[in-house]
Amino acid sequence: MQEVQGISGLGLQALYSQILLLFVCSLRVGAFLVASPFFGSRMIPLQIRIVFSVVLALAVLMVADLPDTSMFFSGKLIIIIVMEIFIGISAGMVLTICFGAVQLAGEKIAATSGLSFASQLDPANGSQSPVISQIFSLFLLVLFFSANGHLFIFKTIYKSFEIFPLGVTGRSQHFIQTTLDASGIVYEKAAIIALPIVAVLFFMNVGIGFITKSAPQLNLFSFGFPMTILGTFLTLYFSVDALQYAFNDLLDTALSVVDKLLLGVGDG
Repeated sequence: MQEVQGISGLGLQALYSQILLLFVCSLRVGAFLVASPFFGSRMIPLQIRIVFSVVLALAVLMVADLPDTSMFFSGKLIIIIVMEIFIGISAGMVLTICFGAVQLAGEKIAATSGLSFASQLDPANGSQSPVISQIFSLFLLVLFFSANGHLFIFKTIYKSFEIFPLGVTGRSQHFIQTTLDASGIVYEKAAIIALPIVAVLFFMNVGIGFITKSAPQLNLFSFGFPMTILGTFLTLYFSVDALQYAFNDLLDTALSVVDKLLLGVGDG
């Protein structure tokens, strides 16, 4: 066997095997980075995500129990690649779905308060979204990184190589069912976050309706609209502490769902 010049004792076939193994290990982490919030946003260049996934794959090579590389030179390689991408995308999509609860809550608050027109380009997804939704998303990201949620996610991904190692196919029903169950979190958590604020704004709009009805000279647009916006700002200001607890509960739920997805494969 021809030896690679400059690397003593390492055959060319062994070098190909190590590069292919590194590529396969980076698929799960790379797919998660593409589908997850913040890491998969447009603010993070694709080159950085690729380098980051390769660096994390090097750590996986050192801690995970890797299979025989002979299976990578057969038709089973395509199935392994598809399963690794499927696992990473499932974990990233579950986290994105959970983070989407604050986006939905912000849109409902903005629509109730009349601030839905106050929208700007969201650099994370490249689309227009209300300012309140973007503030909620930034608030959640700050809590996520301050609570070391990203470290918990990467630790869970590393552990998933023990529960769901390379070369083991099947069990896709668990990932599909867990991802579908996570969709209900969006509406549940969005209602918990938005319902108190929307309820206050509803009663405020009812009061403004009585005032404008009893005093027609107070125009709805000249009196009611500024009062609604002022009431929204005051309600959000005094709801910061309550929103913190609601966002922490959302983060705990999101991390527990990802943990169930990646480490609960063998259940049942």
